[in-house]
Amino acid sequence: MRVWIDADACPRLARDQVVKFALKRGFDVVLVAGQPVARPNFACVKLVVVPSGPDAADDHLVEQAQPGDLVICSDVPLADRLVKKGIAALDPRGREFDERNMGERLAVRNLFTDLRDQGQMGGGQSAYSDKDRQSFANALDRILTRLAR
Repeated sequence: MRVWIDADACPRLARDQVVKFALKRGFDVVLVAGQPVARPNFACVKLVVVPSGPDAADDHLVEQAQPGDLVICSDVPLADRLVKKGIAALDPRGREFDERNMGERLAVRNLFTDLRDQGQMGGGQSAYSDKDRQSFANALDRILTRLAR
């Protein structure tokens, strides 16, 4: 099993949490980014910098991740592609993407994109909180346990 991280958009605290789990449980972590990012200095952590371009990191994740792996991402269209391929996906705030919730998650994402484009809404996500970090750690533990079976 590998845990892949869309490192361009993943909060550092969530990446650090994945590395702690990797050290305890003995799995590899692959950070995928469109530009160099800080890589923890552990043998179990690898960094892949893909050529810049639209969706280059997303395409790499979809091509390389396999069923039984986990991908950490906040990109809903990327998560949809992964789930359709049978790959577990989790956002850094602890919400798992799956077949049951993808339709709703895509619809909400598209609605918010439309509202932002029309100027009726601004901004992105709120700051990454301790509650987010704890929710992520709990969900990560649950999914890793399920995938290890």
